Amino acid sequence: MSYRCWLLSFIALKIAVKGGPIMYPVSYKPGRACYKSCHHAMRVARSSFCYQRQQFYAASSYAGKRSRLFVRRRFTFPSLPYNPVSAPSDINMNGYNRKSPQKRRYEMPKYAAAPKKKICKERIPQPKNTVAMLNELRHGLIYKLESQTGPVHAPLFTISVEVDGQKYLGQGRSKKVARIEAAATALRSFIQFKDGAVLSPLKPAGNLDFTSDEHLENGIENLSNQKLVEIITSNLTSLEQPTLRLQMFCMSQNVSKSAITVDGQKKVPDKGPVMLLYELFNDVNFECINIDGAQNNCRFKMTVTINEKKFDGTGPSKKTAKNAAAKAALASLCNISYSPMVVPQKNVPLPIDDKSSSMELPQIHADTIGRLVLEKFMEVIKGQEAYSRRKVLAGIVMTENMNFCEAKVISVSTGTKCVSGEHMSVNGAVLNDSHAEIVSRRCLLKYLYAQLDLQCNQATAYQSIFVRNTDGQYPYKLKSGVHFHLYINTAPCGDARIFSPHENDTGVDKHPNRKARGQLRTKIESGEGTIPVKSSDGIQTWDGVLQGQRLLTMSCSDKIARWNIVGIQGSLLSSIIEPVYLHSIVLGSLLHPEHMYRAVCGRIEKSIQGLPPPYHLNKPRLALVTSAEPRNQAKAPNFGINWTIGDTELEVVNSLTGRTIGGQVSRITKQAFFVKYGFLMANLPGILVRKVTTDYGQTKANVKDYQIAKLELFSAFKREDLGSWLKKPIEQDEFGLAE
Repeated sequence: MSYRCWLLSFIALKIAVKGGPIMYPVSYKPGRACYKSCHHAMRVARSSFCYQRQQFYAASSYAGKRSRLFVRRRFTFPSLPYNPVSAPSDINMNGYNRKSPQKRRYEMPKYAAAPKKKICKERIPQPKNTVAMLNELRHGLIYKLESQTGPVHAPLFTISVEVDGQKYLGQGRSKKVARIEAAATALRSFIQFKDGAVLSPLKPAGNLDFTSDEHLENGIENLSNQKLVEIITSNLTSLEQPTLRLQMFCMSQNVSKSAITVDGQKKVPDKGPVMLLYELFNDVNFECINIDGAQNNCRFKMTVTINEKKFDGTGPSKKTAKNAAAKAALASLCNISYSPMVVPQKNVPLPIDDKSSSMELPQIHADTIGRLVLEKFMEVIKGQEAYSRRKVLAGIVMTENMNFCEAKVISVSTGTKCVSGEHMSVNGAVLNDSHAEIVSRRCLLKYLYAQLDLQCNQATAYQSIFVRNTDGQYPYKLKSGVHFHLYINTAPCGDARIFSPHENDTGVDKHPNRKARGQLRTKIESGEGTIPVKSSDGIQTWDGVLQGQRLLTMSCSDKIARWNIVGIQGSLLSSIIEPVYLHSIVLGSLLHPEHMYRAVCGRIEKSIQGLPPPYHLNKPRLALVTSAEPRNQAKAPNFGINWTIGDTELEVVNSLTGRTIGGQVSRITKQAFFVKYGFLMANLPGILVRKVTTDYGQTKANVKDYQIAKLELFSAFKREDLGSWLKKPIEQDEFGLAE
């Protein structure tokens, strides 16, 4: 082959592939004669070049682009002499290995520009203007155009906004500027700074000079709107100002720090308790510290620590326990409640004696009452864990001047059943009703008798919760400020519990059993649950019960409604002391405000009349603890326990027999109270009749005012067509004092 022929072939191949291995024409073999014509060699090289160009087009299309990239390449003539090297037999002229394909040659053109990458610039948060800040603190504000003055080419707008009943004005060359000035004026009126300086509202004049310096009345330089927003924002996010942050949140709810109200009634915050807690406080730490119970019925305990203060919450899941702990913290630190009582109810009016208050007990007080009762129960049950099994737990807490730091647990009890008819007693030696809330009230009676015993001795009279009543018909009365609070871990049986826990509150009651709302109900003998009272069931007879008729007992809801008329002191003590009423009822679960209110007092408030003073319709405060108790699916035991302050040990009573597990007479029976009453009548100062000559039933009947109030209660139920109150066989009360 001539040097010229070889050179033309080499140039053609060099154009096809820059810097790649030398590819020879198909017909070329070293050592053979040269081609007859150089044009034939160029034609062979050109075919190879076309194939390489197709491969180049395919490789040069990237990122979905349809455009083809053509790059003009330069080449240099080789200066070396011709030294042909034979290609390996396994490599064809296209440069591909038959056994292991090589990497594609033209992955990226040498002079092609790299694709541009998107540059993500850091966004600088823009500060909020005064209108945005004010709208966060006060929802639903309306800005009004008061006036427009000045010439057409230079108008001056005046816009007003009303916040908390006070109007604030702002002026500007545009409506937007005037609105910002009005919001700034409103913010200056209630923002308090660290040094105690309070910014006074602006006083826009007729002719504003924007070049002049304005000063506050107290000598502090006036802040611009931008500076005002920066100060408010920095205060809200400062770790040193949690109280200011709470103040801003309360202002956003249009209330003071002590309450969150809408139209005079409290409302539940829009945000969840955990989210709200993180917004108000930065130093918030949750920790799961305990898990109790079996795997299918475990109970978690979460603790939240805020500013070195700890708050506990329990629940069937970690999420529920965390929410409960957050609710407890918000109630204690911020007085923010998530109780269902804060939602306005259609049939729950304000109490008669205090129109300025609501039916809700403060959440922090409710949690304290529930915690004290549970802690006392765990304390008294130590050593007798076999009787810790319970389904309903109740207790009564006493406070003086609403000081819950020194609150006392008066009684603790459990139980869910009533005595069987065959175990009735003619001398008052058995407990007819062993439901927990009823037993707790009987334990309270034992405590009241003990406090009156202190009045029998002049040296211990000052320790009693009773004082001499010099201006009334009753010899004694409670000290001012003494209150009693009832705690039940679930809604009382009867009308307060006859509802679906998940039913929605609508304007129209669509419940299929809505006509039975408020009906009197009775407990089932030796069982659980209640049934409506029949119109024919008026009086129960002793022989009828012994023959097999079920002994019926009024439900706990009905008995609590009775206590709110005649008091919790009972008929015997009503001849000595003024009526004593419950201040609040705290539930551990199943609190429906409308049903609970109707059950305890609402169903007779319109029909009750003619009560002798000081008897009246009492409306206790209602509340639900933050750590609600889960639904207990276990079978209720046949025993109940009771403990009263001053007792050295608890008492275990068989609910079916009405006696202790040892067969003894309980310390809270009718018989025991009648003996204590006889002692008080003989020794208490200020008593006119010293000797009790009648039996138990007749002694109660002699307390006239109490009996009038009780009969009026029964008549109110009949007028409302709610049924008739059932009475036990009269033979149960025909026993007297032992000589």
